[in-house]
Amino acid sequence: MKDNVLSVQDLHVSFTTYGGEVQAVRGVSFHLQKGETLAIVGESGCGKSVTSQSIMRLIPDPPGRITNGSIMFNGKDLLKLTEKEMRGVRGADISMIFQDPMTALNPTLTIGEQIMEGILQHENISKKEASVKAVEMLTLVGIPHPVERLKQYPHQFSGGMRQRIVIAMALVCQPDVLIADEPTTALDVTIQAQILELFKEVQLKTGVSIILITHDLGVVAQVADRIAVMYAGKIVEEGTRREIFYTPQHPYTQGLLKSVPRLDLVGSDLIPIAGSPPDLFSPPAACPFAARCEKAMEVCDRVYPVKTKLTNDHHVDCWLQDPRAKSMLSPITLTIS
Repeated sequence: MKDNVLSVQDLHVSFTTYGGEVQAVRGVSFHLQKGETLAIVGESGCGKSVTSQSIMRLIPDPPGRITNGSIMFNGKDLLKLTEKEMRGVRGADISMIFQDPMTALNPTLTIGEQIMEGILQHENISKKEASVKAVEMLTLVGIPHPVERLKQYPHQFSGGMRQRIVIAMALVCQPDVLIADEPTTALDVTIQAQILELFKEVQLKTGVSIILITHDLGVVAQVADRIAVMYAGKIVEEGTRREIFYTPQHPYTQGLLKSVPRLDLVGSDLIPIAGSPPDLFSPPAACPFAARCEKAMEVCDRVYPVKTKLTNDHHVDCWLQDPRAKSMLSPITLTIS
Protein backbone atom coordinates (compact mmCIF):
# COMPACT_ATOMS: atom_id res chain seq x y z
CA MET A 1 0.00 0.00 0.00
CA LYS A 2 1.26 3.47 -0.88
CA ASP A 3 1.97 6.07 1.78
CA ASN A 4 -0.43 8.96 2.30
CA VAL A 5 1.21 12.26 1.44
CA LEU A 6 -1.88 14.25 2.50
CA SER A 7 -4.71 13.42 4.90
CA VAL A 8 -7.73 15.67 5.58
CA GLN A 9 -9.88 14.76 8.58
CA ASP A 10 -13.28 16.22 9.58
CA LEU A 11 -12.69 19.59 7.89
CA HIS A 12 -15.29 22.29 8.58
CA VAL A 13 -15.18 25.72 6.88
CA SER A 14 -17.71 28.53 7.37
CA PHE A 15 -18.16 32.07 6.03
CA THR A 16 -19.82 34.86 7.98
CA THR A 17 -22.09 37.04 5.79
CA TYR A 18 -24.80 39.63 6.34
CA GLY A 19 -27.36 36.88 5.78
CA GLY A 20 -25.82 34.53 8.35
CA GLU A 21 -23.20 31.79 8.47
CA VAL A 22 -22.60 29.75 5.32
CA GLN A 23 -21.41 26.25 6.21
CA ALA A 24 -19.45 25.65 3.00
CA VAL A 25 -17.56 22.50 4.08
CA ARG A 26 -19.10 20.18 6.66
CA GLY A 27 -16.90 17.36 7.90
CA VAL A 28 -14.88 16.46 4.82
CA SER A 29 -12.32 13.65 5.16
CA PHE A 30 -10.10 12.12 2.48
CA HIS A 31 -6.51 11.08 1.84
CA LEU A 32 -4.09 11.39 -1.07
CA GLN A 33 -1.50 8.72 -1.75
CA LYS A 34 1.94 9.32 -3.20
CA GLY A 35 1.87 9.46 -7.00
CA GLU A 36 -1.90 9.16 -7.42
CA THR A 37 -4.62 11.45 -8.80
CA LEU A 38 -7.69 12.09 -6.64
CA ALA A 39 -10.60 13.83 -8.34
CA ILE A 40 -13.13 15.79 -6.26
CA VAL A 41 -16.33 16.26 -8.29
CA GLY A 42 -19.70 17.88 -7.71
CA GLU A 43 -21.99 20.73 -8.68
CA SER A 44 -20.96 24.36 -8.38
CA GLY A 45 -21.22 25.52 -4.77
CA CYS A 46 -20.75 22.09 -3.21
CA GLY A 47 -17.49 23.08 -1.47
CA LYS A 48 -14.81 21.72 -3.84
CA SER A 49 -12.81 24.91 -4.27
CA VAL A 50 -13.18 25.90 -0.61
CA THR A 51 -11.72 22.53 0.36
CA SER A 52 -8.72 23.01 -1.93
CA GLN A 53 -8.14 26.57 -0.73
CA SER A 54 -8.30 25.36 2.87
CA ILE A 55 -5.43 22.96 2.20
CA MET A 56 -3.36 25.92 0.98
CA ARG A 57 -4.60 28.07 3.90
CA LEU A 58 -5.95 30.65 1.42
CA ILE A 59 -9.36 31.11 3.08
CA PRO A 60 -9.66 34.85 3.85
CA ASP A 61 -10.25 35.37 7.59
CA PRO A 62 -12.59 37.20 7.93
CA PRO A 63 -15.11 36.35 6.54
CA GLY A 64 -14.05 32.69 6.29
CA ARG A 65 -12.64 30.46 8.98
CA ILE A 66 -11.71 26.82 9.42
CA THR A 67 -13.75 25.81 12.47
CA ASN A 68 -12.61 22.21 12.87
CA GLY A 69 -10.44 19.45 11.44
CA SER A 70 -6.85 18.64 10.59
CA ILE A 71 -4.82 18.68 7.37
CA MET A 72 -1.80 16.42 7.77
CA PHE A 73 0.95 16.84 5.17
CA ASN A 74 4.12 14.77 5.57
CA GLY A 75 3.52 14.48 9.31
CA LYS A 76 2.69 18.18 9.88
CA ASP A 77 -0.75 19.66 10.57
CA LEU A 78 -0.99 22.59 8.16
CA LEU A 79 -3.69 24.22 10.28
CA LYS A 80 -1.19 24.64 13.14
CA LEU A 81 1.56 26.28 11.08
CA THR A 82 2.22 30.02 11.25
CA GLU A 83 1.65 32.14 8.15
CA LYS A 84 5.42 32.40 7.67
CA GLU A 85 5.73 28.60 7.78
CA MET A 86 2.85 28.25 5.31
CA ARG A 87 4.60 30.58 2.85
CA GLY A 88 7.42 28.05 2.85
CA VAL A 89 4.94 25.26 2.03
CA ARG A 90 3.00 27.05 -0.72
CA GLY A 91 4.66 26.64 -4.08
CA ALA A 92 7.53 24.54 -2.73
CA ASP A 93 5.71 21.54 -1.22
CA ILE A 94 2.10 22.10 -2.34
CA SER A 95 1.23 24.05 -5.49
CA MET A 96 -2.10 25.13 -6.91
CA ILE A 97 -3.40 25.80 -10.41
CA PHE A 98 -6.37 28.18 -10.46
CA GLN A 99 -9.32 28.17 -12.86
CA ASP A 100 -8.48 30.97 -15.31
CA PRO A 101 -4.85 31.00 -16.53
CA MET A 102 -5.12 34.58 -17.78
CA THR A 103 -5.99 35.99 -14.36
CA ALA A 104 -3.34 33.77 -12.74
CA LEU A 105 -0.61 35.42 -14.82
CA ASN A 106 0.65 38.99 -14.40
CA PRO A 107 0.23 40.78 -17.76
CA THR A 108 3.08 43.23 -16.98
CA LEU A 109 5.78 40.59 -16.39
CA THR A 110 7.41 38.22 -18.85
CA ILE A 111 6.75 34.51 -18.57
CA GLY A 112 10.37 33.99 -17.54
CA GLU A 113 10.12 36.47 -14.67
CA GLN A 114 6.96 34.80 -13.36
CA ILE A 115 8.33 31.27 -13.48
CA MET A 116 11.66 32.29 -11.96
CA GLU A 117 9.96 34.18 -9.10
CA GLY A 118 8.94 30.96 -7.35
CA ILE A 119 12.37 29.37 -7.78
CA LEU A 120 14.22 32.39 -6.41
CA GLN A 121 11.86 32.63 -3.43
CA HIS A 122 12.16 29.00 -2.35
CA GLU A 123 15.64 27.97 -3.54
CA ASN A 124 19.05 29.49 -2.92
CA ILE A 125 20.22 29.72 -6.53
CA SER A 126 21.30 32.46 -8.96
CA LYS A 127 19.10 34.05 -11.62
CA LYS A 128 21.07 32.25 -14.32
CA GLU A 129 20.41 28.87 -12.68
CA ALA A 130 16.75 29.81 -12.22
CA SER A 131 16.52 30.68 -15.91
CA VAL A 132 17.89 27.25 -16.83
CA LYS A 133 15.26 25.59 -14.62
CA ALA A 134 12.53 27.74 -16.18
CA VAL A 135 13.56 26.57 -19.66
CA GLU A 136 13.51 22.96 -18.45
CA MET A 137 9.96 23.40 -17.09
CA LEU A 138 8.67 24.97 -20.30
CA THR A 139 10.18 22.03 -22.19
CA LEU A 140 8.52 19.60 -19.79
CA VAL A 141 5.05 21.08 -20.39
CA GLY A 142 5.50 21.14 -24.17
CA ILE A 143 6.15 24.82 -24.92
CA PRO A 144 8.16 25.08 -28.20
CA HIS A 145 11.21 27.38 -28.40
CA PRO A 146 11.34 27.82 -24.61
CA VAL A 147 14.37 30.18 -24.54
CA GLU A 148 12.62 32.73 -26.77
CA ARG A 149 9.27 32.22 -25.03
CA LEU A 150 10.72 33.21 -21.65
CA LYS A 151 10.98 36.81 -22.90
CA GLN A 152 7.34 37.02 -24.00
CA TYR A 153 4.24 38.22 -22.15
CA PRO A 154 1.00 36.30 -21.35
CA HIS A 155 -1.04 38.03 -24.10
CA GLN A 156 1.32 36.54 -26.69
CA PHE A 157 0.16 33.00 -25.84
CA SER A 158 -3.03 31.11 -26.61
CA GLY A 159 -5.33 29.88 -23.84
CA GLY A 160 -3.91 26.36 -23.97
CA MET A 161 -0.33 27.65 -23.91
CA ARG A 162 -1.11 29.89 -20.92
CA GLN A 163 -2.50 26.91 -19.05
CA ARG A 164 0.72 25.00 -19.77
CA ILE A 165 2.72 27.94 -18.41
CA VAL A 166 0.63 27.99 -15.22
CA ILE A 167 1.32 24.26 -14.82
CA ALA A 168 5.05 24.92 -15.32
CA MET A 169 4.93 27.63 -12.63
CA ALA A 170 3.22 25.22 -10.23
CA LEU A 171 5.74 22.45 -10.83
CA VAL A 172 8.96 24.44 -10.98
CA CYS A 173 9.87 23.79 -7.32
CA GLN A 174 9.03 20.07 -7.63
CA PRO A 175 6.13 19.99 -5.11
CA ASP A 176 4.83 16.77 -3.57
CA VAL A 177 1.19 17.78 -4.16
CA LEU A 178 -0.40 19.65 -7.08
CA ILE A 179 -3.96 20.98 -6.66
CA ALA A 180 -5.67 21.74 -9.99
CA ASP A 181 -8.90 23.71 -9.55
CA GLU A 182 -11.02 23.35 -12.71
CA PRO A 183 -7.89 23.46 -14.93
CA THR A 184 -9.77 22.82 -18.19
CA THR A 185 -12.97 24.85 -17.71
CA ALA A 186 -12.11 27.75 -20.05
CA LEU A 187 -10.59 25.54 -22.76
CA ASP A 188 -12.16 23.86 -25.79
CA VAL A 189 -12.37 20.07 -25.85
CA THR A 190 -9.27 19.58 -28.02
CA ILE A 191 -7.07 21.65 -25.71
CA GLN A 192 -8.70 19.98 -22.69
CA ALA A 193 -7.55 16.60 -23.95
CA GLN A 194 -4.01 17.92 -24.42
CA ILE A 195 -3.87 19.39 -20.90
CA LEU A 196 -5.17 16.16 -19.35
CA GLU A 197 -2.60 14.14 -21.27
CA LEU A 198 0.03 16.59 -20.02
CA PHE A 199 -1.03 15.93 -16.41
CA LYS A 200 -0.49 12.21 -16.92
CA GLU A 201 2.91 12.74 -18.54
CA VAL A 202 4.08 15.14 -15.83
CA GLN A 203 2.94 12.79 -13.08
CA LEU A 204 4.77 9.90 -14.71
CA LYS A 205 8.01 11.93 -14.93
CA THR A 206 7.89 13.71 -11.54
CA GLY A 207 5.80 11.42 -9.30
CA VAL A 208 3.69 14.37 -8.08
CA SER A 209 0.37 13.61 -6.34
CA ILE A 210 -2.57 15.47 -7.90
CA ILE A 211 -5.91 16.66 -6.54
CA LEU A 212 -8.17 17.49 -9.47
CA ILE A 213 -11.16 19.72 -8.69
CA THR A 214 -13.86 19.58 -11.39
CA HIS A 215 -17.56 19.32 -12.14
CA ASP A 216 -16.89 17.44 -15.40
CA LEU A 217 -17.02 13.66 -15.03
CA GLY A 218 -15.65 13.34 -18.56
CA VAL A 219 -12.42 14.91 -17.32
CA VAL A 220 -11.97 12.58 -14.36
CA ALA A 221 -12.66 9.49 -16.47
CA GLN A 222 -9.32 10.00 -18.20
CA VAL A 223 -6.94 10.84 -15.37
CA ALA A 224 -8.33 10.00 -11.91
CA ASP A 225 -7.25 6.98 -9.87
CA ARG A 226 -9.88 7.65 -7.18
CA ILE A 227 -12.96 9.90 -7.14
CA ALA A 228 -14.62 11.70 -4.22
CA VAL A 229 -18.15 12.97 -4.93
CA MET A 230 -19.10 16.11 -2.98
CA TYR A 231 -22.59 17.40 -2.29
CA ALA A 232 -23.65 20.25 0.01
CA GLY A 233 -20.27 20.46 1.71
CA LYS A 234 -19.89 16.71 2.31
CA ILE A 235 -18.22 13.81 0.52
CA VAL A 236 -21.16 11.47 -0.09
CA GLU A 237 -19.31 8.75 -2.04
CA GLU A 238 -15.70 7.83 -2.66
CA GLY A 239 -14.14 5.01 -4.64
CA THR A 240 -11.82 4.03 -7.44
CA ARG A 241 -12.54 5.33 -10.93
CA ARG A 242 -13.95 1.96 -11.96
CA GLU A 243 -16.17 1.70 -8.87
CA ILE A 244 -17.63 5.18 -9.32
CA PHE A 245 -18.30 4.81 -13.04
CA TYR A 246 -19.46 1.19 -13.13
CA THR A 247 -21.03 0.63 -9.71
CA PRO A 248 -22.12 4.04 -8.34
CA GLN A 249 -24.19 3.59 -5.18
CA HIS A 250 -25.28 7.07 -4.10
CA PRO A 251 -28.34 8.45 -5.99
CA TYR A 252 -26.50 11.74 -6.48
CA THR A 253 -23.54 10.01 -8.15
CA GLN A 254 -25.95 8.06 -10.32
CA GLY A 255 -27.70 11.33 -11.24
CA LEU A 256 -24.41 12.96 -12.23
CA LEU A 257 -23.56 10.05 -14.52
CA LYS A 258 -27.01 10.11 -16.15
CA SER A 259 -26.65 13.81 -16.95
CA VAL A 260 -23.40 13.35 -18.92
CA PRO A 261 -23.48 12.64 -22.70
CA ARG A 262 -22.29 9.14 -23.61
CA LEU A 263 -20.98 8.05 -27.01
CA ASP A 264 -21.93 4.42 -26.40
CA LEU A 265 -25.64 5.24 -25.99
CA VAL A 266 -26.72 6.78 -29.29
CA GLY A 267 -30.02 8.63 -29.15
CA SER A 268 -30.40 8.38 -25.38
CA ASP A 269 -31.77 11.41 -23.51
CA LEU A 270 -29.85 13.21 -20.80
CA ILE A 271 -31.64 13.07 -17.46
CA PRO A 272 -31.06 16.17 -15.29
CA ILE A 273 -31.17 16.02 -11.51
CA ALA A 274 -34.44 17.62 -10.45
CA GLY A 275 -34.54 20.31 -7.77
CA SER A 276 -31.81 22.50 -6.29
CA PRO A 277 -29.03 21.98 -3.75
CA PRO A 278 -29.91 22.83 -0.12
CA ASP A 279 -29.32 26.25 1.41
CA LEU A 280 -25.99 26.11 3.24
CA PHE A 281 -27.09 28.93 5.56
CA SER A 282 -29.14 26.25 7.29
CA PRO A 283 -28.14 22.88 5.81
CA PRO A 284 -30.23 19.84 6.70
CA ALA A 285 -29.00 17.72 9.58
CA ALA A 286 -30.16 14.60 7.72
CA CYS A 287 -29.24 13.54 4.17
CA PRO A 288 -28.82 16.76 2.13
CA PHE A 289 -29.89 15.00 -1.08
CA ALA A 290 -33.15 13.61 0.33
CA ALA A 291 -35.35 16.37 -1.13
CA ARG A 292 -34.08 15.61 -4.67
CA CYS A 293 -33.86 11.83 -4.34
CA GLU A 294 -36.49 9.61 -5.99
CA LYS A 295 -35.51 6.74 -3.68
CA ALA A 296 -35.67 8.69 -0.39
CA MET A 297 -37.08 6.90 2.64
CA GLU A 298 -38.52 8.35 5.83
CA VAL A 299 -35.22 7.96 7.68
CA CYS A 300 -33.42 10.04 5.03
CA ASP A 301 -35.24 13.18 6.19
CA ARG A 302 -34.48 12.55 9.85
CA VAL A 303 -30.94 11.20 10.33
CA TYR A 304 -27.71 11.61 8.38
CA PRO A 305 -26.77 8.19 6.93
CA VAL A 306 -24.08 6.02 8.48
CA LYS A 307 -21.03 5.59 6.24
CA THR A 308 -21.24 2.18 4.56
CA LYS A 309 -17.99 0.53 3.48
CA LEU A 310 -18.53 -1.46 0.29
CA THR A 311 -14.88 -2.32 -0.52
CA ASN A 312 -11.49 -1.19 0.80
CA ASP A 313 -11.69 1.92 -1.40
CA HIS A 314 -15.43 2.32 -1.95
CA HIS A 315 -17.69 3.85 0.71
CA VAL A 316 -20.95 5.78 0.57
CA ASP A 317 -23.15 7.89 2.87
CA CYS A 318 -26.59 6.57 1.92
CA TRP A 319 -29.29 4.75 3.88
CA LEU A 320 -30.11 2.65 0.78
CA GLN A 321 -26.78 0.85 1.25
CA ASP A 322 -27.31 0.21 4.95
CA PRO A 323 -27.78 -3.54 5.59
CA ARG A 324 -31.02 -2.83 7.47
CA ALA A 325 -32.48 -0.93 4.50
CA LYS A 326 -31.34 -3.60 2.05
CA SER A 327 -33.19 -6.32 3.97
CA MET A 328 -36.35 -4.20 4.02
CA LEU A 329 -36.14 -3.44 0.31
CA SER A 330 -35.36 -7.01 -0.81
CA PRO A 331 -38.20 -8.84 -2.58
CA ILE A 332 -40.40 -11.06 -0.38
CA THR A 333 -40.66 -14.68 -1.42
CA LEU A 334 -44.01 -16.29 -0.64
CA THR A 335 -44.16 -20.03 0.06
CA ILE A 336 -47.50 -21.54 -0.91
CA SER A 337 -48.25 -24.86 0.75
